[in-house]
Amino acid sequence: MGTTLLATIIILLICLMLLSVKILFKKDGQFPNTHVGGNKALSEKGIFCAKKQCCEQMQQKSLEERLNEIIV
Repeated sequence: MGTTLLATIIILLICLMLLSVKILFKKDGQFPNTHVGGNKALSEKGIFCAKKQCCEQMQQKSLEERLNEIIV
């Protein structure tokens, strides 16, 4: 059981190091932005995160329409 645990820890450490090579050894290395707003291809198609789309829709509505949503 001890050798299995040691082998597992070594494999996990190797995987962790391989995943972080770009961050550790590249100058100004940083984690990739996986958020929808950080994707250039999606923003070119007009696709944004739900929070941003909701804010844009709220800005396009008039005050009367927003009040009606709250009251109903």
